[in-house]
Amino acid sequence: MTRDPESAHAKAAILVEALPWLQRFHGAIVVIKYGGHAMTDRVLQRSFAEDIVFLRYAGLRPVVVHGGGPQITAHLDRLGIGSEFRGGLRVTTPETMQVVRMVLVGQVNRDIVGFINDHGPFAVGLSGEDGGLLTAARRGAVVDGEEIDIGSVGDVVAVDPGAVLSLLDDARIPVVATVARGRDGETYNVNADTAAAALAVALCAHKLVVLTDVAGLHGSWPAGDGLPGDVVSEIRASDLGELLPRLSAGMVPKMEACLRAVRGGVAQAHVLDGRVAHSVLLEVFTDEGVGTMVLPDEVSP
Repeated sequence: MTRDPESAHAKAAILVEALPWLQRFHGAIVVIKYGGHAMTDRVLQRSFAEDIVFLRYAGLRPVVVHGGGPQITAHLDRLGIGSEFRGGLRVTTPETMQVVRMVLVGQVNRDIVGFINDHGPFAVGLSGEDGGLLTAARRGAVVDGEEIDIGSVGDVVAVDPGAVLSLLDDARIPVVATVARGRDGETYNVNADTAAAALAVALCAHKLVVLTDVAGLHGSWPAGDGLPGDVVSEIRASDLGELLPRLSAGMVPKMEACLRAVRGGVAQAHVLDGRVAHSVLLEVFTDEGVGTMVLPDEVSP
């Protein structure tokens, strides 16, 4: 077998570049919100699972929080139930809620756990209802400056991270489906971006990573062309707060989640392009990083 010294040196350089990040993040909790195209493409599903297992072997403590919008819509279509979105959130009737719960907990969660566990017995699936992990209260959507009722959609009002911390202490990878119970006894569909932010704050996570279907926040939003060169690499919380009302409906929950996280004590929040294989590793372990990083207004030295 012929050896390629240049290729070997390039691989060594990549490993050396990762060393300071391995040292910095060893033992850190990283909450990753998994969604978008990365959940529906078979190759990206497997590369995401590889990233998560790599983080675990590298000494980080990953927690996966997932939605399942495309899968929910597909199942509703098969049942002849229409899908409607207001203010970037799914209108959730009691009939729709039954489908949401079944798809998120019974299908999507099990699929993600399975992909991760192809590499070892690491992942454990649970939902926001399990052990009182997430408590939700009914919320509305804001459309044209007015709040409207969108059904059984909840916002997280309390987090009990005990079950997740126990799994992390046991070197497991928690995989959380974003269905939550309210104090009124009702079951709520919780936006996965919102749930991931709340859980990251409760866990005192070092990072929140949100996977989406764009390269990041465009510098000329909303008129940006979406090209990588137009992506804002770093933005402070106060600047993002001013920009938030001008963002598109689909982008608002993601950037709002990043804002909530850093204002709640999470050191960094990132929006990454989930259509790029291994984007999580590129963000965590390379000098350049990818996507948009949101930072608090004041960063301790």
